[in-house]
Amino acid sequence: MTDDPKTAVLQVAGLAEIEDLHAYWRSANYLGAAQIYLQDNFLLEEPLRPEHIKPRLLGHWGTVPGINFIYAHLNRLIRQQDAEVLLVTGPGHGAPANLANLYLEGSLGEFYPDLTLDRVGLARLVRSFSWPGGFPSHLTPGTPGTIHEGGELGYALATAFGAAFDNPDLIVACIVGDGEAETGPTATAWHCAKFLDPAGDGTVLPILHLNGYKISSRTVLGAISADELGHLFTGYGYEVLPVETATDTAEGYAAAHRDMIRALDKAYCGIRRIQEEARRGRPAAKPRWPMIIQRSPKGCTGIEELDGEPVEGSYRSHQVPTADVRTNTDHLRALERWLRSYRPEELFDADGRPAPAVLATCPTGDKRMGMNPHAYGGRLRKVLKRPDFRGFAVEVRQRGKAMHSDTKELQKYLREVIRLNEADANFRIICPDEMESNRLGAIFEATTRQFAWPTVPGDEHIGRRGRVLEVLSEHTCQAWLQGYLLTGRHGLFPCYEAFIAIVDSMMGQYAKFLKQSAEVPWRPPVTSFTYLLSSEGWRQDHNGYSHQMPGFINTLLNKKASHVRIYLPPDANCLLSTIDHCLTSTDKINLVIASKQPMPQWLTADEAAVHCRAGASAWAWAGTGGNDPDVVLACSGVYPTMEVLGRRGCFVASCLSCARAWSISPTC
Repeated sequence: MTDDPKTAVLQVAGLAEIEDLHAYWRSANYLGAAQIYLQDNFLLEEPLRPEHIKPRLLGHWGTVPGINFIYAHLNRLIRQQDAEVLLVTGPGHGAPANLANLYLEGSLGEFYPDLTLDRVGLARLVRSFSWPGGFPSHLTPGTPGTIHEGGELGYALATAFGAAFDNPDLIVACIVGDGEAETGPTATAWHCAKFLDPAGDGTVLPILHLNGYKISSRTVLGAISADELGHLFTGYGYEVLPVETATDTAEGYAAAHRDMIRALDKAYCGIRRIQEEARRGRPAAKPRWPMIIQRSPKGCTGIEELDGEPVEGSYRSHQVPTADVRTNTDHLRALERWLRSYRPEELFDADGRPAPAVLATCPTGDKRMGMNPHAYGGRLRKVLKRPDFRGFAVEVRQRGKAMHSDTKELQKYLREVIRLNEADANFRIICPDEMESNRLGAIFEATTRQFAWPTVPGDEHIGRRGRVLEVLSEHTCQAWLQGYLLTGRHGLFPCYEAFIAIVDSMMGQYAKFLKQSAEVPWRPPVTSFTYLLSSEGWRQDHNGYSHQMPGFINTLLNKKASHVRIYLPPDANCLLSTIDHCLTSTDKINLVIASKQPMPQWLTADEAAVHCRAGASAWAWAGTGGNDPDVVLACSGVYPTMEVLGRRGCFVASCLSCARAWSISPTC
């Protein structure tokens, strides 16, 4: 880029470049449709017959051409600007599109060597979609370049922002479907741009993929006029760049390509201008980040009409536009006309290799979106610097006499973790406005809350650059930390036990992502996701019954033990030892439940380390001694431990971890 970002881009593409982009788009669209329908005759070298069609048709066509259009133009931006772009795709069932593009750019072949750019590789790609042992109809950890699988809608945009924090050169392009945009998590996520620090963070380029329909009805944003929609997102603080793909004529498509070229060039120019000004010490008071609204008919370039009913531009193109092609001759012919409209004989040679002009539109090496290093965060992950937790331990001279808030002792340790890793900028605490309430306020002696828009002088511990992100949306916090961890960093999510259940299903999706990632050999481990819950159901004081919601632990107990750990430390020193361990672990979901209220302290730092390492241990000092007790009292967590020790007089066991630990502890 030149020194002047205003003249860096905004070039008008020539006819040859637009023809190449359009050829690429046709190729990706053809491969997307072929994956849904074909099991043979992949290049249409003979008339289409029923036996060429898969016996069971699965997949979602409606979003595919829009995703392909965006992908093609992001490729152009990467090539021309040498930009570093990570793609997050919200419409998760648009996998035929992502796979088609990953195949054409060669990323699929990097991880699946049999998917070669020839007749054999093309046949394997098309046949393997929604096929046993092949690729499913949605994105998964087995899809190169993926950090968000989209099994549940609504979380793509906030996850993209999580990836952008502390990645100053990264642009995270996030495709948001207009059906997905109806979800509560996405509605909140539009405000994430207000937290980006242009001086130290990367950015997110939201691309609203507006095709008007969900599975069977109109989308809310699709029903809003272009002017009103522009006003809505301008009010959110964005510079809105509209793109129309609304005609199937050659001239119309050329105009659409030019519109997208202008929009992406202007977006890139705006992003770099905001960042450069901030990095020169002149940050904008309210940086107006760009976003693109791409409006196109659902399933465009597909079947326009079938049996007198519109398909393109309607909900009928959402999944499989015509599902009975093996038995309905008219529909088979309609499918053949559709596939042949892409003119595959121009796009692939006799050996099945994509045309040189098509391949030339793709970036190379790690600039390919499927090969972006940030999508494989385990490769970038650095060991987190940690102080010795024993230096923050409480003194235990007489067991149960000293009273301390466990989280209030932990805050001093976390404050030092922040200081030790400040230069690396790879650790964040993400919390739904509960840092002070959870007795973690000492952390603000080392950092601030990050918020990029203007604040007033009376606002405490808040600024453009900080290690704490607070927003009153558990969904956003969860997605932020997922994106942050999956791109190679470290973090902690403190929350109230009563409110963490809001992200039950998000956590379930993430657990599945970790499970599948462990089965993919080229996905190295990432830092574990650690929840620290206080204000637990045992003690709600002024809140009472309305806040007694201890069910989150049950949700985790139903997950695979290989990726879930539950910790119930009984005192401050055990909490320190537990968090110290959790911050070093990988590929886990750690649930730590602790007390913020002053509670009795039982173990010294060294005893706590031994106890936590064992998971469960016998506290001989609390019982009558001997190896053959008549009664054993077992407890787990702060309040049960206090209750048991208040009624001691027999051999006592205290368990740090979940009930599963009993099955492996001979003491218990």
